Amino acid sequence: MNLPNKLTLSRMVLTLAFLIVIFSFSGTTWFATVGLVIFSIASLTDYFDGKIARERKLITSFGILMDPLADKVLVCSAFISFVELTWMPAWMVVVVVARELTITGLRLLAASKNVVMAAERYGKHKTVSQIVAVIAILVFHAHTHWGPVGQIFSFSILREGPWVGWFSELAKWVAVILTFYSGSVYLWKNRELFLKDM
Repeated sequence: MNLPNKLTLSRMVLTLAFLIVIFSFSGTTWFATVGLVIFSIASLTDYFDGKIARERKLITSFGILMDPLADKVLVCSAFISFVELTWMPAWMVVVVVARELTITGLRLLAASKNVVMAAERYGKHKTVSQIVAVIAILVFHAHTHWGPVGQIFSFSILREGPWVGWFSELAKWVAVILTFYSGSVYLWKNRELFLKDM
């Protein structure tokens, strides 16, 4: 197994570790910080596995299938855990999960017809916005335990309360809007795939 595929698999393992920390240690003062570290490392593997695969020409069928799937599992797991913690409204997470499942289904349909679906640039923006939203939410719930370092995220900008609070709210909305929009664009551009079978 090459290095990019190992990084992809490690992201799945890190997702499991993230969920264990979030659900098993949510009563502790450090769980959000540990979750933040794990999620950040997992997100970096997403960047490096693709970069290494392209630079070293190590692109494989396994990587093509599992890399985007690992991304979706990581992000959706984080958002679903935030619903349990009441950090995010359920409807927002439904939008994200529904989009990811729909596009995954469309990709499988395309594969069954030997059609390769090109990645959309909005899809990349969507992924970045989702990662930023998850990190912002975790920072908001963790920074008060960071001592002097946490003060960086505690002062007010534009409105009362710590700036990271309203920033995390904004990040949620941006992620949900981009997720919905990118999914709509993807479905519209590839509509012939499923309209033929209707």
